[in-house]
Amino acid sequence: MPKRQRRRLLLPAVTLTALGLATSQALAAPAPHPALPRQAQHQAEVGRQHAAKVQGKVSAHNALTGGDEDGADEAENSAEGVAQYTEARTAPGVVAPGAYGAAWAQLQSMPHVGAAWQHVTSKPYNADDPRYRDINSNSSGGAGYVTGRITGIAADDDGNVYAGGANGGVFRSRTGGGNWEPIADSLPTLSTGTLDLDEGGRLWYATGESNTGATSYVGTGVYVLADPRHGRFAPSNRVGGSELESTVIHALRFGGGKVWAATSRGVWSHSTAELSGPWKLEFAPNPAYLPGGSLAKDPSAPYRNIANDIAIDPKDPSKVVLAIGWRGGDTYNGFYSRAADGSWQRVGALGDLPTDADNVGNVTFARSADGSRYYAIDQSPLLTSTDPDSGLKGIYVSKSGSPYGPWTLIADKDKIKNSGSALTDDGYQPGIQSWYNQFLQVDPTDPDHLYAGLEEVLETKNGGTDWTVPGPYWNFPFSCWSIDPSKQTGDCPPTVHSDQHAVAIGSYRGKATVYVGNDGGIYRRPVDGAADASGHATDWKSLADGTIDTLQYYSVGIGKDPADRSGKGVIVSGGLQDNGESILRAGDKVMGSNFGGDGADTLVDPANGCNIAEEYVYLDMWVTQNCAVNDGAASEDPSKATSYEVAPPDKALGGSGARFIAPITADPKDGNTWVAGGRHVWVQHKGWAIRSGSEWSNAYDLGAGHLATAVATVDGTVYAGWCGPCNNQGFSRGIAVGRTDGTGWHQLNLPVDGTLPNRYISSFAVDEKNAQHVFVAFNGFSRTWTEGPGAGIGHLFETRDGGATWTDVSANLPDVPATSVKILPGGGLVLGTDLAAFYRAPGGKNWKVLGRDLPTTSVQQLKTGPDGRLYAATFGRGIWSIDPRGLIDDNNGQGDDNSRH
Repeated sequence: MPKRQRRRLLLPAVTLTALGLATSQALAAPAPHPALPRQAQHQAEVGRQHAAKVQGKVSAHNALTGGDEDGADEAENSAEGVAQYTEARTAPGVVAPGAYGAAWAQLQSMPHVGAAWQHVTSKPYNADDPRYRDINSNSSGGAGYVTGRITGIAADDDGNVYAGGANGGVFRSRTGGGNWEPIADSLPTLSTGTLDLDEGGRLWYATGESNTGATSYVGTGVYVLADPRHGRFAPSNRVGGSELESTVIHALRFGGGKVWAATSRGVWSHSTAELSGPWKLEFAPNPAYLPGGSLAKDPSAPYRNIANDIAIDPKDPSKVVLAIGWRGGDTYNGFYSRAADGSWQRVGALGDLPTDADNVGNVTFARSADGSRYYAIDQSPLLTSTDPDSGLKGIYVSKSGSPYGPWTLIADKDKIKNSGSALTDDGYQPGIQSWYNQFLQVDPTDPDHLYAGLEEVLETKNGGTDWTVPGPYWNFPFSCWSIDPSKQTGDCPPTVHSDQHAVAIGSYRGKATVYVGNDGGIYRRPVDGAADASGHATDWKSLADGTIDTLQYYSVGIGKDPADRSGKGVIVSGGLQDNGESILRAGDKVMGSNFGGDGADTLVDPANGCNIAEEYVYLDMWVTQNCAVNDGAASEDPSKATSYEVAPPDKALGGSGARFIAPITADPKDGNTWVAGGRHVWVQHKGWAIRSGSEWSNAYDLGAGHLATAVATVDGTVYAGWCGPCNNQGFSRGIAVGRTDGTGWHQLNLPVDGTLPNRYISSFAVDEKNAQHVFVAFNGFSRTWTEGPGAGIGHLFETRDGGATWTDVSANLPDVPATSVKILPGGGLVLGTDLAAFYRAPGGKNWKVLGRDLPTTSVQQLKTGPDGRLYAATFGRGIWSIDPRGLIDDNNGQGDDNSRH
C-alpha cells in the first residue's frame, strides 16, 4: 500500500542576509487503533526510518522490513525545507544587509495599475471538514479551524489580543480573540519575530521570524505602538536606526530601563524611555562575521552570531545571562554573562542545565511574575544529530529565581512521552523538533504553574513534578478517536494544531486565559482549564474565524465547479505550509482540507475543479477526480479511496531525487500532458486518469546532483530549470530544453559570467502561440547585494529563439527575488516577487505595481482561472485575485490610476 508522507514541514520565505528522569505517571499512552488513517500509520513508519537512519542502520532496517525511505527522512524535513528556501534567495553567495529595505523603498515610488485585489481565502478553514475524510486527509485529527503559522502573541487584561503571523504581520482582536483586524500592513515587512506588551501597555513588534534558527524571513527592526488598542504600526514607529535591519529576532526581554534583543547578529540593547538613537551591540561571539567584518562574506557568516534568548535577574537587572548558539551546533554555543571587566565570558556551571557547546542549542527562558522561578527549555545539537527519538535535552527550573541557578531538570522526552503525549513511536517523540518548536509561559498568579510548548502543548501545576499534555499533537493514536464524519474527532476533545511557537496569558471577560500560537494559528483556553482523565484539555477554542488569514501558500489552482448551476462558479485549491491542501468550492462559507501534511505544488483542471493533482514534498504526487470527497470509508477499506498516489520514481530518492517543493505543470493546450521535475524530467499523457507512478516516462536526466526548480511546457516543448549544487557552496544552475516525447533534449549554454545571472531559476512563462518565446524569472538579489560568482543583474529575461539568446527585461523592477511569471491573454506580463506583483503592458518596457491592497508579502505563484481572474498565492496572507482584463496598454495610459503607496 502506498505510504503518505505526513510530517509537518516548514517553508519560510525570505531568508536572512547575514545568516534520566523516572516518572510515576502513566497517563493515556496511545492505544493501538484498528483503523488509523494513513497519516498516523505513516508517521510511525517514518519514525522507525528516522531511528534507523540516526543509528546508521537504514539499509539493514529496509532489508528486514521491505520498506524504503519514502522520499525523505521526515523528522528532518523541516530543516531541509528551510535550507532549500534559503538557498533560492541567497545563492550563489551571501546577501548583504539592507537588500529588502532598499527594494521596499523603491516600491513606494512606483505607480499602480488596476483595481483592488480581492481576498479569496477570507473564510474559516476547517482542517476537520467532514466532507474530506479520504485516505490522505488529516480531517478528524482534532485541530479544527486553522490559519497559518503564528510566531508572536501578546494579550492584556481587557480582552485585547495581538497575534503575529510568520509572514503575515500583526492582527488585533478586542474580543479575546476573533474579529481580527491587521494593524501592521504599512510596514516594510510582515515577518514576525515576537510580540510583547511592556509594563506601560506599549506593544513591541520585533520583525524577522526566528523559529527556524536564523534561516527564515528577515525583518527591518523593532517597532513600538504606544496605543495598541486603537493605533496601527507605521514605519516611523521604529526603535533606533537601521542596526537591526536584515536580522531575525528571537526574543525581546525587558529590565533595568532597557530592552534586550536576541538576534541573528548577536545581542543588542536599547533604552525603553528614549526610543531614538542607535541600538547598542552588547555581545556577538564572532564579530568578524558581522556585516563590515573581515569574514562577513564567508558562507557560514549567517550562523556564527546567533542569540536565542536573554535571562535578566529580576532582583538585579545588571545580572544577565545570554543563551547563544546555532541549533546545528558550533564551538561558540553556550551561556554567557558579563565579567567584572565588562567583557562577556562563558558561564562554567549552572547545575543540571548544560553549558557545553555540544548540548546548548535553541534555548527559551521564562520567569515568574514574583521573581521566585526561572524556567528554561534546551535543545541539544548533539542529541539532535545522534538521538533517534528527540533533540530535547530538557526543561529546567531555577528555584532561586536567578538565571545563574542552580538549575534542576524537571522534564525530558521520556517524562513527557509518558504524560499523555501522542508522540510515542520510536524515531518521533517529544522534542524531535525542539530546534523549531519552543515556548514557555508562567502563570502570573502561580510560579509553579507552567505552560511549555514543543510539538505539543505541555503543562505542569507543581513546578515540574508532574506533567500533562493538554494539547496533544493530534488525536489519531487515542482510543477515543474515530473517523466518523458526524463527529469532529471521534469522542476525543478537540486539540490544537501541532508545532508550538508562541504563548501569552491575558484576561477575557474577567477570566485568565492562555493563548498559544503554532503552525495552525492561534487557540485559547482558561489558564486553569478543564481536562479529561488523560490530561487532554476539553476546552480549547480555535480563534481562526476567517478574519485572520496568515495562511502560507506555495501554490494555487483554479477550475470550474461542476456543482455550480450558474456555470460561473470556480473551485480554488492551494498547497500550504503545514496545513495541507485547501479547497474552496463555489458558495462555500468554510474552506475544507482534502489533503494533509504540507501541500506543495498543485494542478487543477480548468474545466472541472474537482480534478486535482496535489504534491506533498519531494515530488510525492496524488490525484483525485472528486475533490477527494470521502466519508472515511477508505480508512477501513482502501479500495474505497478516491485519492491515488501517482508519484514519479524520483520521489523514492527523497532530497537527492527532487527539491523539497518540486515543480509540476500541465500543457495549457493539452491538459492530459503533465511534466514533473526532479533529478529527471518526467512526462505522462493520461491526465487525471493516471493511477500509478509507473505511468510516468523519463524524458530527460538533468544529471547527477541536478534538481529541477521550474518546469513549463507548450505544444510538446519543455523548459526545465535546475540547480546543483543548490547552496552557496559551489552553486550552479542551468536550463534544459527538449520534447515531451524524449527527443531533442539539450542543455542551453549559460556561462556563469553571461547574460543570465548565476542564481536560482524560479519560473518560466512560455508563449502559447510560439513555444520559442519564453520568459524566465530569477530568485535572489543582484550582485549589488549578493557576493557570489556570477550573481549578475536582473530578475526577468526573455528569449524569442528558444534560449539561444536572452534579453534582460527587468527594466525598473525593484531588486528583489522574483518567484512567478505569467503571460496574460493579450500579451500583458505579470511577475510575482517577495514584495508585490508587477504588471507590464503589451509592448511596454516599464513595470507598475499591479492592483492595490495586496499585503506586502511573498507572492509564491500566479495562475489565471477559467473565470478570467488572476490568482496570487502568497506565503503569509492567503490567496488573492484580481481581474486583469481591464488593464490597458501603457502607451495610452488608460486604466492606469498612477497611484502610489
